[in-house]
Amino acid sequence: MSYPQIGNALVTGNSSGLGLGLTHALMRRGAAVYGLSRSGCPEAIAGDVRVDLAEYDRIAPAIAQLLDGVKHLDLVVLNAGLLGQIQRMPDADIAELRQLMDVNVWANKPILDHLLVQEIEVGQIIGISSGAAVSGNHGWSGYSISKAALNMFMQLYAHEFPGVPVHSLAPGLVDTGMQAFISSEVDVERFPALKRLQEARGTGSMPDSDTAGQRILESLERIRAVPSGRFVDLRDLA
Repeated sequence: MSYPQIGNALVTGNSSGLGLGLTHALMRRGAAVYGLSRSGCPEAIAGDVRVDLAEYDRIAPAIAQLLDGVKHLDLVVLNAGLLGQIQRMPDADIAELRQLMDVNVWANKPILDHLLVQEIEVGQIIGISSGAAVSGNHGWSGYSISKAALNMFMQLYAHEFPGVPVHSLAPGLVDTGMQAFISSEVDVERFPALKRLQEARGTGSMPDSDTAGQRILESLERIRAVPSGRFVDLRDLA
């Protein structure tokens, strides 16, 4: 299988979960990985800066520090995000909904703006979205809202990066801490759409984060073939 050459990559939220899985997959291919996360990446990567992406004013200086001297990024993956509570919309606290929007959407703005202002050459940009962005199943609350907003956010920023493939990507089911929370803490009798996720854990339908990260890298060329700005579900590319 032919892969695009990746020398430098930026991955946000790579302290655990899919972001860490992507980091492992990139490192196996010899890429220099730059990471931005709250807890820090547990691997020795090319650059690692810790920042709470809920603290908006800290993001611009953090990304400037991380990418100081970097002139080219073959791949940018905006992966950092929060799940929030699985709940009825009337029960959703507005402060939590705002935090989900801040982290899942607006935290990406100073990052992309830095790439533009500093004229860093970029090969491909992916924002990690979710099937929940379009399904609207009962209980997904602020997570669905924020991921739907992320899809439009990426579509709008695609205009700012002419010639660069920019997409929001639903990676499919991935066995991460989010799924562990759903399986152990969520009442599927109240939110029956989540039963499918619980049943998928431990099966091939829900790979671990390293396998999911590798699948994304293997799909980069097919993602690039989709018109820039579009939402892509990785399962539709299979």
